[in-house]
Amino acid sequence: MTFDTIQVRFQQNVCFITLYRPEANNTINDRLVEECLHVLSECEASVTVVVLEGLPEVFCFGADFGEMYQKMRQGIQHAETQEPLYRLWLALKSGPYITVAHVRGKVNAGGVGFAAASDIVIADETASFSLSELLFGLFPACVLPFLIQRIGSQKAHYMTIMTKPVSVRQALEWGLADVCSPESGAELRKHLLRLRLLSKKAVIRYKQYMDSLNDLVYRSKSNALAENQAMFSDRDNQAAIVRYAETGRFPWENENS
Repeated sequence: MTFDTIQVRFQQNVCFITLYRPEANNTINDRLVEECLHVLSECEASVTVVVLEGLPEVFCFGADFGEMYQKMRQGIQHAETQEPLYRLWLALKSGPYITVAHVRGKVNAGGVGFAAASDIVIADETASFSLSELLFGLFPACVLPFLIQRIGSQKAHYMTIMTKPVSVRQALEWGLADVCSPESGAELRKHLLRLRLLSKKAVIRYKQYMDSLNDLVYRSKSNALAENQAMFSDRDNQAAIVRYAETGRFPWENENS
């Protein structure tokens, strides 16, 4: 398969997936979700470790408002379901492999979903994590089940209502990042030296057991998708997205800002 939004390479029993949309700030569009799901399905049989990376300056900046804007201009008034993206995060969290997010630079909105769904997050000192949705009258309905399971409800609540970036040191203290190092690439290689030794059978059974201990992300799926659909179908929220795409102005900025 030829990929437009990601770069993929296999090294023995490790698969490396790099989110690669430099022209769009590494935002999430339909094609990126489709391509990631395809690769993860290919990993199920023999891959033991999946490494997810972004660009040095930005891991992932969330939803592609440009793609949303184009759909609205084409007369698509109601938001499409985010079920494929939710399914992608479930695959990262529960798939028959260990997932490692190697995070550098900015991580915003849906980008936090990728990190929260991963088994291990290795970050460098440039990493920062934010949930900006509430500034647009939205909230991260689909991210929150994964984030709450990782760091707890109050910390996830604080990130949502404050909307400001959380430093990598704070993320490390909260458990959103597991390791922080100025040499994150070297740290990743150290982790892979041990992780690639794990047996596929043991990884499968372990992750199934872990899922049985806490099924929050599964119980929350239908509600999260319904809330997300309602928010992005709201005409006021759509207008705010259109205004931002056309002018670069945020909802709280007046015409002269």
